[in-house]
This record gives sequence, structure tokens and C-alpha cells, in this order.
Amino acid sequence: MRSRRVSKALNVGDVKVGGDAPITVQSMTKTDTRDVAATVVQIKQLEEAGCEIVRAAVPDMEAAKALAEIKRQTKIPLIADIHFHYQLALESLKSGVDCLRLNPGNIRDREKVETVVLEAKARGVPIRIGVNFGSLPPVGGIGMTRGLSRHKDGVNDLLKGGEAGVGEFSVVDHMVETGLWEIGILEDLDFDLIKISLKAFDIDTTVEAYRRMAALVPYPLHLGITEAGTAKAGSIRSAIGLGTLLYEGIGDTIRVSLSDDPREEVYTGFEILKSLELRKAGAVLVACPSCGRADVDVVTLANTVDEMLKKIKSPIKVAVMGCEVNGPGEAKDADVGIAAGAGRAIIFRKGQKSRIVDEADMLSALMEEVRKVEEETFAPTA
Repeated sequence: MRSRRVSKALNVGDVKVGGDAPITVQSMTKTDTRDVAATVVQIKQLEEAGCEIVRAAVPDMEAAKALAEIKRQTKIPLIADIHFHYQLALESLKSGVDCLRLNPGNIRDREKVETVVLEAKARGVPIRIGVNFGSLPPVGGIGMTRGLSRHKDGVNDLLKGGEAGVGEFSVVDHMVETGLWEIGILEDLDFDLIKISLKAFDIDTTVEAYRRMAALVPYPLHLGITEAGTAKAGSIRSAIGLGTLLYEGIGDTIRVSLSDDPREEVYTGFEILKSLELRKAGAVLVACPSCGRADVDVVTLANTVDEMLKKIKSPIKVAVMGCEVNGPGEAKDADVGIAAGAGRAIIFRKGQKSRIVDEADMLSALMEEVRKVEEETFAPTA
């Protein structure tokens, strides 16, 4: 893995992004923001799942005003997701949000962008420039507001990442130029609390766009594969796209976009980071895939343990094995391990046999051992 790209640090609320800060995991609410009660419940669920920054859609003025009460009832840093109408950004700032997301594809009037930037600057609120393939400005029309049709924008005619030859203008070029246009406006106003994202569904396009931007500006990058899909397919697509960039040292904060409960986005995000050893928050599960030697339902056992471990916040490594062939060996590399056999299970600690329990008691015994390790090894000292 390459060393991490050095970026300029900023704060979203009390969460540091960029610089030497850990890569943070974000999600977005899927409730109607105007429904304060439902949105607050979902944000608290996300916070319990480990989410570190949350974003909410702001489709109208009622939603922008609702952010004030949502902010009052929650603790996690709150980002207002703004499209089309700059007045919604101004109202969201009045509501006390910790960050704005502006889309340079659908707010293309320089004066309106400047108005928002000046208000954000006065409040010390960062802005994420959120470039998305699905809402790019018309080709040749970056920063232009009149005489251009969104339905004849020419974007879909552009070559995608990996398709363009030398000298051919691609969608990657268009995405980067769109981002640089708005970066220029912010910099002209001496505003540097900037984050940037350049998302597409296509992995080649996304990866190449981030690589290009990473080499051009010093600002932190928010990574994502947009509209990635359902939990299963979207998690795989996101792991490949985000994992490629993170492995190259690119990225400061991530959001996994899934058509599922937003908590799944958080769990997947952390699993990506833990797989690359970029975060050590929460338990890591090692589980055998099962085979004909297994005397227990390893699939059910592993999934049950995985669900139970979501409540563990310490970086404990837990091995779940279905027989005694590989179980003890795998368990040597884990803080706690279980090798389940016919009617019984062996509990290990750092590869050493701790005890043998009946199959009916193996889950409770395993979690008891996990909690002991957490208390003995990871509990803060006085």
C-alpha cells in the first residue's frame, strides 16, 4: 500500500477530516428531512452503528428550516445536501449545519455560489464540492446558466474512464474541469475549507477522476461510487472502487451508497477500511466458508456471531471455524476463536485452548470470552 496522500485538514463539526486524521465513514439519511422525528431516529441509529458524519437531503425550504431542530436533537456532525437552489444553502447555514454539499452541475451561477461561500466563510463552515456523473453541467457549459438543455447536455456522448485515447476529451476531463471551476470560485474568495468528491457508477471513471484531482489540489477527498446498488452488489462495487483508491493512498472520508438501510452503508464502509488496515474500530471476524467436514451450520454460526460483534467497539479479532482442521491454526492469529465440532466447541484465546463447551452454550461462551478480552486488553487505563 502506498503512503497516504497529504491533504489539508479541516473540521466538520468536531470531526477532523484530512491531514493525519483517520479516514472517516459517512452515511446519508433516507427519511423525509421535513419529518424531524423520523430523521432524528435514523441519525441516532446511524451514530450507534458507528457513523461519524451524516448528510441529509434539503429538497425545499421546509427541510432547510427543519435542520435546526434536527441539529438540536442530535450530536453527530450534520451536512446539508444542496441542489439547484442556493437559497436552501443559506437557510441551512442559518440552521447551524456543520458542512454544505454543493453540486456544481446544477448551481452554475457564479454570483449565487459566491453568496453561499461568503456566508459559509463568515460561519467557518466547510463546503464539499460534489461532482456527480449523473448531474454534470452540459459539455462546454460549465458555469453557464442559460441557453443549455439538461436533456441535450452531451455528457453521455463522452468517452468514459479507460476509453479515451491521448488528446481525446472524456467524461473524466469534464468532471475534473467542473470541480476545478467551483474550486476557483472558492479560492478567489480566500475560502479553503474545501472537500471534493467526483463520483460515478463506473469504477474506471471514478478512480481516474479522483487520481487526477488528487494530483491537482491539496484538499481532502470524499470518496464514493454513486448509486452503487443493493447491499450485496453495491458493497462489492464500492469495495473495488474505493478500495483501489484507498490502497493508493487517496481518500480522507468515504460514503458507501447502497439501496438499503443506511446502517449497512456504515458497516460496509468500516469493513472496507478494516480490510485495508486503515481503521481498527470494531471487531474483525475471520470465518471459514464451511465444507463437508463441518459438523455444525457454520454459515448460520458465522452470521450470528457477526451480528453480535457489531456491538463490540474494540478492535478484537474473532475466528469462527467449523471443525478442528484449520480452526486452531486460524485461531492463533485471533484474539478469540471458536472451533465448532459435533456437539461441542473449543474456545481459544490467542491460539491457546481456553475451554470446551457444549454446542448449546458456544455462542454465550464465545461472547463471554470476547468481553473478557475487551476488558483486559482494550479497556482504558485510569
